Amino acid sequence: MTDQDKEFMREAIRLSIENVEAGTGGPFGAVIVKDGKIVARGNNQVTSSNDPTAHAEVVAIRNACKELGSFQLDDCTLYTSCEPCPMCLGAIYWARPKKVYYANTKKDAAEIDFDDDFIYKELELPLQERSMPFEQILRDEALEGFKAWTNKDDKIEY
Repeated sequence: MTDQDKEFMREAIRLSIENVEAGTGGPFGAVIVKDGKIVARGNNQVTSSNDPTAHAEVVAIRNACKELGSFQLDDCTLYTSCEPCPMCLGAIYWARPKKVYYANTKKDAAEIDFDDDFIYKELELPLQERSMPFEQILRDEALEGFKAWTNKDDKIEY
């Protein structure tokens, strides 16, 4: 960790505090850096946008991908004010930054009632034991989309 890493993390933390003061969402901020420069920022906008996916990391990823003109964050580093939740973790892996730094832990978040532990526990359960019912329907029809993808010669793989 360098002094520059600390400065980028301080910006993510500043965004988290600013977000609380502005009342636009929870106490979470994130920045994405490439070549030593911030290319995107994100703050939690769940309550202000009525979007449960508008976590700071997801907002930052969306902004960075738009700015960079890419669906991947090659050679980028993500700085986030808190250890990512399961949804953000999935988005981060799909975006493929080279490294992630975080400040607060998921335990710290749970102590202020942002507890994602139930999601981690749900993921470990078989589908039929999860608290939200999941039922498979129309698989044969849906496979047509997969077949079309498999046969598409000019697809952009990711």
